Amino acid sequence: MRVIIQRVNEANLKVNNELICSINYGLLILVGIENEDTDQDIDWLSSKVIGLRIFKDSDDMMNLSLNEINGELMIVSQFTLYASTKKGNRPGFTRSAKPELAKLLYLKLIMKIKSLFSGKVVEGIFGADMKISLINDGPVTIIIDSKNKE
Repeated sequence: MRVIIQRVNEANLKVNNELICSINYGLLILVGIENEDTDQDIDWLSSKVIGLRIFKDSDDMMNLSLNEINGELMIVSQFTLYASTKKGNRPGFTRSAKPELAKLLYLKLIMKIKSLFSGKVVEGIFGADMKISLINDGPVTIIIDSKNKE
């Protein structure tokens, strides 16, 4: 499981030009799910995301977590995070999980995060053509992969 985490001042998600959800100060998380992902990946990644200390404290240091700043969270599925560009110029997506498995794990991830985080959590619509607008704060953007625990 791979995520791109963006610290945002705000984010809005639309489908068919209709606002589906929005957040204020917090995290936008784009989630890619691959064929090999399991509940263990969900558990590890959920804890990592919620505990990630990337918000500024009173000394202007990135030292606070989402819970500590009462931030908000938007979670969006994005199968393109497992794009392979090894051959040619057209990306391949064979590592991305099939929609049935990906949706199941995506929903489990949302449930797990909601069990760890008491603040506002919103999510995109799985499989929809979504338009996301955001103001990246910092900018702070972090990539985490449950198979490469750096």
